[in-house]
Amino acid sequence: MTTDYRKMWADLGLNLEAHDALLGVLGNAYQQTFISQKNRPESMGYFDFVMSEVHGLRIKELQDARAQGHKVVGTFCVFVPDELILAADAISVGLCAGAEFGFGDAEKLLPRNTCSLIKSFFGFKLNKVCPYLEATDIVVGETTCDGKKKAYETFKELQPNLYVMEVPQMKNPADKALLKSEYLKFKSALEELTGVKIDAKRLKKGITIVNNRRRALHRLAALRAHDPAPISGLDALLINQVAFYDNPLRFTDSTNKVCEELETRIKKSQGVIPKGAPRVLIAGCPMAVPNWKLPAIVETSGGVIVGEESCVGERGTRNLVDESANTLDALMDAIVERYFQIDCAIFTPNAERTEHIESMAKQYKVNGVILYSLQFCSPYTIEAFSVEKKLAGKKIPSIRIETDYSQEDIGQLKTRVEAFLEVLKR
Repeated sequence: MTTDYRKMWADLGLNLEAHDALLGVLGNAYQQTFISQKNRPESMGYFDFVMSEVHGLRIKELQDARAQGHKVVGTFCVFVPDELILAADAISVGLCAGAEFGFGDAEKLLPRNTCSLIKSFFGFKLNKVCPYLEATDIVVGETTCDGKKKAYETFKELQPNLYVMEVPQMKNPADKALLKSEYLKFKSALEELTGVKIDAKRLKKGITIVNNRRRALHRLAALRAHDPAPISGLDALLINQVAFYDNPLRFTDSTNKVCEELETRIKKSQGVIPKGAPRVLIAGCPMAVPNWKLPAIVETSGGVIVGEESCVGERGTRNLVDESANTLDALMDAIVERYFQIDCAIFTPNAERTEHIESMAKQYKVNGVILYSLQFCSPYTIEAFSVEKKLAGKKIPSIRIETDYSQEDIGQLKTRVEAFLEVLKR
């Protein structure tokens, strides 16, 4: 960052000393993980800039927008429809944290055997190091896993502007009706917060903006099917992560520019790794910034990640909202229809997820699948066993990896990943 934002951070109530420590760790990790890569697309410079200013210029943009009367909505999950937020003339930002920071303080309020993602956003809040949390006018939680839904009861004491949305756990007609009722309640909450009445015209505009962002990510995903891979899995993951923070119009334009460069690379048979390198799909828990540990291990061990079956990946972006409707009720139904197709591991039964993993493995010419889960994330850890069995029946090699945000198991993980990649080369 070239600008001094310390006054802005202080005004937001951040602990400047702790925040400096976090930025120092994040900056070093980014340099070692991303800038050190060879043959990166030049258009990734935009995303490098975004990350260099993720706690600076972007926060200033949010604060400037708030000063002009706009509201900032912080979200923890892809079940929260950005279309409604944009229709209310508000700004959506993702809040999931991917760093082991403040866990000692978090464990004073949570059991130690709580997943790292939950402990991370508690640690960020307790240590006052996340400007996004402090810049929100409302924070939206959701009843996905049991860990989150119970943790939010305590988190509301720390974050009084927390709003919790109920998410169904099955996919029956009654569950779809529940999701619709929750989205209608959320729409009303947004209207009350912003003073903006969401009508069909506003909602259709919001749908178009979010769909265009998804289309850009679909375009990026399709280009990763080529061999040699024109972009690293790390850079593709970064683009998906930035989607949760950045202005959606600017993000869409910047992602399409990356895709244009990748299309040129493909025509010239240029890749970031030699043709024939083991191609890996990572399936499972979301990877929030700066959780780059496992992808970095894979791609410094001779493999290339060509897809993410994750909320920060295709599970979060897979389907578009139907834009053909013209009435508010029909547009709301279209939103419900799109989000009801998300195959998060909270659902039971959840056969669609395995089908999607198999489809992605075929589409991206995958040699093997890493079934990734955070420790103590029961939905993905348990589901990994049945997914592994079904993949074996399709002759798709896979490996289950369970880890957390710490750096202590890097050596062990590297050994396992290298052995897996050797199997894929045979």
